[in-house]
Amino acid sequence: MASDITPYYKSSDRAFTILNGDCFELLPKFDFMFDMIFADPPYFLSNGGISYQAGKIVCVDKGAWDKGKSQDDITHFNEQWLSLCRSKLKDNGTIWISGTYHNIFTIATSLTALGYKILNVITWSKTNPPPNISRRYFTHSTEFIIWARKLPKVPHRYNYNLMRAINGNKQMTDVWRMPAIGRWEKSCGKHPTQKPLTLLSRIILASTEPGDWILDPFSGASTTGIAANLCGRRFLGIEQDTQYAEMSRLRRLELDNTDRIQYYKNHIPDFKHTDISQLVCESSVDYGSDIPF
Repeated sequence: MASDITPYYKSSDRAFTILNGDCFELLPKFDFMFDMIFADPPYFLSNGGISYQAGKIVCVDKGAWDKGKSQDDITHFNEQWLSLCRSKLKDNGTIWISGTYHNIFTIATSLTALGYKILNVITWSKTNPPPNISRRYFTHSTEFIIWARKLPKVPHRYNYNLMRAINGNKQMTDVWRMPAIGRWEKSCGKHPTQKPLTLLSRIILASTEPGDWILDPFSGASTTGIAANLCGRRFLGIEQDTQYAEMSRLRRLELDNTDRIQYYKNHIPDFKHTDISQLVCESSVDYGSDIPF
């Protein structure tokens, strides 16, 4: 059935592919297996709330895909996509899932029920969170990323020595202090839930090797894919909104410019480690087998 799939965009080196469609419909159509998955699923928070952004009060509604659901519907949604992703993960593969307190606990329960083994829950502590305009509770400044492997008894990859080197030759903890996305990441526009390249680069460097395949079933503006290619990994993203599939294409085209690659390297602290800088967009990476469409 993979022959029925036509990519929205595939880079000339075959290391970056975007499918424009629903991951629930597309994932069952091919049997290709991935080394790592990153997912930033809907939080279902678009219910007319407000927030503070760039000095202005703004509506937090993201789009129809983020409209609120009942708890039973949310649980069913999470179990469906997590099950589909598990079938696309190699036996030694891992999955990273981003969320807030609104959805992360339900996701953790679904992961365990489906047979995944949770390895860590990373706390992303934002160094530049928006202020709390209501002044009725503490400022929201963290998000969480669950890291889990497919099978309880099959060892996963963790590049311990690299993470230790990045962290000043000390063991890296599960609390990461990083900023939210900066203006330098919005050259092609901005997705409302866009994650920073600094965050995705560390995730990819921690749990994959050069040439590995990474899947993002809710790829948005494809920060996962840009980070993957910067690290010499391959990427398949699935995005149902054509606007963001096009933004993904434009972002990847920027990497054809070596000056742009250097610009990204200069903005991502983890790439200042000498071993990592040699991997970025490494032309000698053997990309081997291609995805079947």
